[in-house]
Amino acid sequence: MPWWVHLWVCYRNPFNILLTILGAISYATEDLFAAGVIALMVAISTLLNFIQEARSTKAADALKAMVSNTATVLRVINDKGENGWLEIPIDQLVPGDIIKLAAGDMIPADLRILQARDLFVAQASLTGESLPVEKAATTRQPEHSNPLECDTLCFMGTTVVSGTAQAMVIATGANTWFGQLAGRVSEQESEPNAFQQGISRVSMLLIRFMLVMAPVVLLINGYTKGDWWEAALFALSVAVGLTPEMLPMIVTSTLARGAVKLSKQKVIVKHLDAIQNFGAMDILCTDKTGTLTQDKIVLENHTDISGKTSERVLHSAWLNSHYQTGLKNLLDTAVLEGTDEESARSLASRWQKIDEIPFDFERRRMSVVVAENTEHHQLVCKGALQEILNVCSQVRHNGEIVPLDDIMLRKIKRVTDTLNRQGLRVVAVATKYLPAREGDYQRADESDLILEGYIAFLDPPKETTAPALKALKASGITVKILTGDSELVAAKVCHEVGLDAGEVVIGSDIETLSDDELANLAQRTTLFARLTPMHKERIVTLLKREGHVVGFMGDGINDAPALRAADIGISVDGAVDIAREAADIILLEKSLMVLEEGVIEGRRTFANMLKYIKMTASSNFGNVFSVLVASAFLPFLPMLPLHLLIQNLLYDVSQVAIPFDNVDDEQIQKPQRWNPADLGRFMIFFGPISSIFDILTFCLMWWVFHANTPETQTLFQSGWFVVGLLSQTLIVHMIRTRRVPFIQSCASWPLMIMTVIVMIVGIALPFSPLASYLQLQALPLSYFPWLVAILAGYMTLTQLVKGFYSRRYGWQ
Repeated sequence: MPWWVHLWVCYRNPFNILLTILGAISYATEDLFAAGVIALMVAISTLLNFIQEARSTKAADALKAMVSNTATVLRVINDKGENGWLEIPIDQLVPGDIIKLAAGDMIPADLRILQARDLFVAQASLTGESLPVEKAATTRQPEHSNPLECDTLCFMGTTVVSGTAQAMVIATGANTWFGQLAGRVSEQESEPNAFQQGISRVSMLLIRFMLVMAPVVLLINGYTKGDWWEAALFALSVAVGLTPEMLPMIVTSTLARGAVKLSKQKVIVKHLDAIQNFGAMDILCTDKTGTLTQDKIVLENHTDISGKTSERVLHSAWLNSHYQTGLKNLLDTAVLEGTDEESARSLASRWQKIDEIPFDFERRRMSVVVAENTEHHQLVCKGALQEILNVCSQVRHNGEIVPLDDIMLRKIKRVTDTLNRQGLRVVAVATKYLPAREGDYQRADESDLILEGYIAFLDPPKETTAPALKALKASGITVKILTGDSELVAAKVCHEVGLDAGEVVIGSDIETLSDDELANLAQRTTLFARLTPMHKERIVTLLKREGHVVGFMGDGINDAPALRAADIGISVDGAVDIAREAADIILLEKSLMVLEEGVIEGRRTFANMLKYIKMTASSNFGNVFSVLVASAFLPFLPMLPLHLLIQNLLYDVSQVAIPFDNVDDEQIQKPQRWNPADLGRFMIFFGPISSIFDILTFCLMWWVFHANTPETQTLFQSGWFVVGLLSQTLIVHMIRTRRVPFIQSCASWPLMIMTVIVMIVGIALPFSPLASYLQLQALPLSYFPWLVAILAGYMTLTQLVKGFYSRRYGWQ
């Protein structure tokens, strides 16, 4: 995005546009002071937003980044029409090309496998599945409707871990699975998030109020005073006063301060709006792998066929994993790491490798042949349970070798089903003693094996997951798991971290549901498994439609559409480019605990923004009501346009410290949302309180100080100027908390200092050399006891009304 376009995006919010219009009118009417003040506020707000967001580093477009890679393709290599293998840039591939794949290659397009040898592909970035999957040129029908689970297809953006293959290109560029995801993320603008919708609704409420009240002020003053030009200037000043022109700057500076604080907690904010959405979020959707879990496969147990722990099974599995020369996948690594060093040294010294029967797709098992002495060899085989059972005729049961009959098969099924329900990946281990011989061992030797038992694996949960989930729940956030992994594994992890999975919904179930049915199901379901990227995006979108503020945390290509659809997309530093591009916030540490800290900071930020909006809106409402009353009965303007602008400017200066204010604990205990209806009610409750004391001030100046003629209007205006400014500045401390101010809850020192400074300036102005220029005059000393009494009465009544309001409607 060019910088000038970015600058325009930072500028275009309702208040900035309205203030620009008012500033232009002020300039056209030669009210240069008002025009200058307005221009300054708009410029500061826009530049703050621009500078903060410009600091965020945009991830490069993932598709463009891939263009520099090459692929080995079968093409015509000479004039004779002979074919040969050429290395070309991947952007030159076309559907129908035949390409070669080898270990370490990135899949350059969507492919159909023609032939393969021990081909394993890592597609975690698309599916969230930790383990590499095997691909082969099989003709069997796929068991699942999800293309990502098809054995014969490879997808752009995944990587070859081991093996070789030849494959046909079936889709390239934007037509690939990867390209379609990238297109959904980079080419479509995201819908307004909860923060943007909320600020827009509040802005429209205040703008509508201003558009109604300013003409009313114009008409009343025009008819009662007869000077329509002066009435127009006064109405324009009222319009400016009603517009919280500091709101964009206060919001931006508050968000920017929150961004700085979050960066110290390993949270990088790409878009400032995301901080408030942190605080408003009531549903967090997240993947399982690496978020709830350590993203590391560990050996959970090793048992005999009855489910009892067996060292014999572990040692056999270790020999198989240690001596194989093919792909040592995560399961093999877990076996090697799960065996103690002393046992490993003993096994390695006692047994030597004789031969190996590599893994292949048809058998789904692999064997090594080892020898402890010169008389016998032992074949040790491990693999998928059913494939191992197919070559077993006996089992080791209670230390004895017994036939593998129906009774044993039922026992094996019962034990392995239990392990599967616990979310464990089960691998069977079998052995066979053979006479020592010369020559290679073949697949045919994998027969009449003895089933020894099982090894079971799990991606264990992080130690911080359970406390973080508990903290998120206490903060009013519902966590939902959206994973591409199996439902059994995901349910086991949920159970271990204290998350009640309840009824699990899988991707194939979602495809048959209407939007209304899925929206209803999504609100009451905790765990979704075997999801495609489109499933995740659809769930997030429907939860938003139901009025929730939804966060989504993910780091893979498969997460990108959901990241963009969510109110707040959360990714991690090590995520794929397309996920980081779609995210609003980047975590330098993939941890829910860091996320919970961000939620609290978001709520603090929101609370401080809301303080300014509520205080300004209610105070301005009261001031305009007072202006209407005064305009109807006074023979002169109750306050000059210049006074209104200076008062507004000084008040706004006092509010610059709002981003640094303290926040009460109860304001960060639950999600905070924009509520224009609540703001309107707040204005109606608290605005007229200031009007009551403004009218008392009018009476004071009229009857006590006899400022009741056009000749004495300067005294009247000076008296109301001071009362208005001080009451408006002090009320900040009343409304910033539901507690008793200065006793149960104190503002931050910056806010306290700014309040004192503005009050001193407000009192001093009528006595200063600027008084004549500002058309103010010195007030008599007898005025000040009345000032203290009015302010004390105002604060007391506000506290009483606040208590009633918070009990009746709550306090946000």
